[in-house]
Amino acid sequence: MKLNYFIIFFTSLVMISSGYIIDYGPVVKATKGAIWPHPKSQASSVNFNTIRPTVFNFDIVGSTCDILEKALERYKNIILIQLRKVRFRVTNTPLDNKWRNVPEYLGHIDSVKIDLKTKCEKNPYLGMDESYKITISQSKGTIEAYSIWGMLRGVESFSQLLYVAPDARSLVINETQVVDEPRFPHRGLLVDTSRHFVSMPVLEQILDGMAYNKLNVFHWHIVDDHSFPYQSIKYPELTQGAFHESMIYSQKDVARIIEYARLRGIRVMPEFDTPGHTRSWGASHPELLTKCGGPYTGKLGPINPIIDSNYDFLFNLFEEIGEVFPDLFVHLGGDEVGFECWETNQDIIDYMKTFNITSFANLEEFYIQKLIDKISRLDKLTSVVWQEVYTNGARLPKGTLVHIWTGDQKKLLSRVTKDKLPALLSTCWYLDHLSTGGDWVKFYNCDPHNFPGTDEQKKLVIGGEACIRWGEVVDDSNIIQRIFPRVCATAEKLWSQKEITNVDAAMKRLEEHYCRMRHRNINAQPPSGPGLCL
Repeated sequence: MKLNYFIIFFTSLVMISSGYIIDYGPVVKATKGAIWPHPKSQASSVNFNTIRPTVFNFDIVGSTCDILEKALERYKNIILIQLRKVRFRVTNTPLDNKWRNVPEYLGHIDSVKIDLKTKCEKNPYLGMDESYKITISQSKGTIEAYSIWGMLRGVESFSQLLYVAPDARSLVINETQVVDEPRFPHRGLLVDTSRHFVSMPVLEQILDGMAYNKLNVFHWHIVDDHSFPYQSIKYPELTQGAFHESMIYSQKDVARIIEYARLRGIRVMPEFDTPGHTRSWGASHPELLTKCGGPYTGKLGPINPIIDSNYDFLFNLFEEIGEVFPDLFVHLGGDEVGFECWETNQDIIDYMKTFNITSFANLEEFYIQKLIDKISRLDKLTSVVWQEVYTNGARLPKGTLVHIWTGDQKKLLSRVTKDKLPALLSTCWYLDHLSTGGDWVKFYNCDPHNFPGTDEQKKLVIGGEACIRWGEVVDDSNIIQRIFPRVCATAEKLWSQKEITNVDAAMKRLEEHYCRMRHRNINAQPPSGPGLCL
């Protein structure tokens, strides 16, 4: 045994001496003032300006509105805090202005012009204009955009161009021009608040982190088997299925999240998954669910698809959802329906024989078809469904989004888009699938257009979502660390141009972005190994 320990110890020494550990210090040397996600076009020079946060201001020269004014207030605070936190940590740095006495130093920028060229829109939407332009020259700076949503992205990028001066007493920004726009219009994050309740402050923190990564869809998987925390207006009794009376999202809470997201250019897309994942609905409305037989006698299963009144109930609920949530899209779910209960319910078996429904997959198709037909009468709403609804053969109205989450994503993307249906991709971006450190790289290496198909087919892939789904092992204590910075990889793949694929370069930028998020109170975990954040 002692010999074995000696061999392990000696082998470790050989590894260290032979170059496995090359040098002290961070494994990844972070960039300074690099934008995440990588912009479409950027031209920079070594010439630089300084910014004094205590006197810096944004100068609105175009249109304005509450969204813009609140954003500028937030970012002024972010810029001020960025320097304060570094000063707090670097208390013994001597005042040294020698670094300014170089030809590359251009001077101070005390204000940046904010040129919003059109009136503000009220709510974000699919396909909104998120393009912007930043110009930084000698003692001057301008951010231009033709929509409020593009201006939000531009101000975020401007804040990322700033880095701390060597004496930790001002911020530095290089001479640069950025012209940027996203590659995909739908760049989302799914959060499950049913397996564990996620508090309002943490949900707001998640939305902040999304804005820092230019993600624009908060997919709120708000209810599921384990709890029903949404407080309905029409059916308030549904919260009997919540974990606890204190673990409920009131209408006031929902409105607060929608508004918080709106001010950051983020859509809130709710999901009420049926016919499976509905056990919590049965706490107040057991008549909605299937009564199981055989070995499952006494238990309740998925929503019973043969009861007509169930569809009226669902129509009323989704009508309310369409009024509460301003987004045009609602996710109907449709995944992972267990057939064990349906198989043991004699009424369902008899119904299937009467109407020549030959399989339980076809029965699920029958249910989804009736639900979609009902929902389509609500002109305001457009449906999103999980891929099983499509693969089971439901007749989907034009424009229904098919959300791909498992299986062979290349084949499914090719098949869905060949049928002229728009698609979302999540298969390769499951944040609850943990592996060794630096696993963000596997997310970074996934591209939504990597499937056989025509250019027209690829245009039908409108983007994708990272998923912290399911939430069995995340709650307030760890959900932020599970999401960030791993979701940053998804954000860049959905924003940046297809040719941005260099992992080594991304690693250096992500190291800086991780520290940036930490400075902004997003408690992200380290992305790539040993290092530090000042």
